[in-house]
Amino acid sequence: MKYNSIIQGRFLERPNRFIAHVEVEGREVIAHVKNTGRCKELLTPGAVVYLQDWGADHTGRKTRYDLIAVRKGSLLVNMDSQAPNKVFAEWAGSGGFVSGLSCLRPEAKWGNSRFDFYWEAEDGHRGFTEVKGVTLEHDGLVRFPDAPTERGVKHLEELILAREEGYDTAVCFVIQMEGTRAFSPNDETHPAFGTALRKAAGFGVRMVAVECHVTPDTLQITKEIPIIL
Repeated sequence: MKYNSIIQGRFLERPNRFIAHVEVEGREVIAHVKNTGRCKELLTPGAVVYLQDWGADHTGRKTRYDLIAVRKGSLLVNMDSQAPNKVFAEWAGSGGFVSGLSCLRPEAKWGNSRFDFYWEAEDGHRGFTEVKGVTLEHDGLVRFPDAPTERGVKHLEELILAREEGYDTAVCFVIQMEGTRAFSPNDETHPAFGTALRKAAGFGVRMVAVECHVTPDTLQITKEIPIIL
């Protein structure tokens, strides 16, 4: 996926989870943060950030800018929480997720559940996939979640139920950076999620972690990385 009109700035502060104050060419602007996670290890004072500039005539928007990516040491991390589903759709559509894909439908309802994607393959297999964006990293190990997520636990339980009904089910962790060595659930932050993830794996829910090539204005899935449960 590609963004238009990207500019560089310097992060100043995040007064709430929705906005950030950023210095751009000597002036302070307000940018919408497209990620409601904590991201404290990313949004540190003085960090180089990249904003999408919607122009002076940003009709219908509260802010002119969106915060898209941030530099953390040698890493460039995409922070857009809407991006993982978009790059997954591109990757799956090109055959990266399932060979012979014949159908990929977002926001698929099943019973009382709603999954990120429903898919069908030419060989008759069909299934549901949940996509999770990952921005938390330490010494090459990436983890999810960065804050407790009861919704994430619920998604895993629903994938187990769909699996028991005969569907192929999967959870795909999209690592919004590159140069990582492995993925693991963040048991310290939310033990219940790690427990649910290991339970889902035991029921045959497919576990996938993929990292992305990131530039200030692009994001693309490149390869799978190991998962440590």
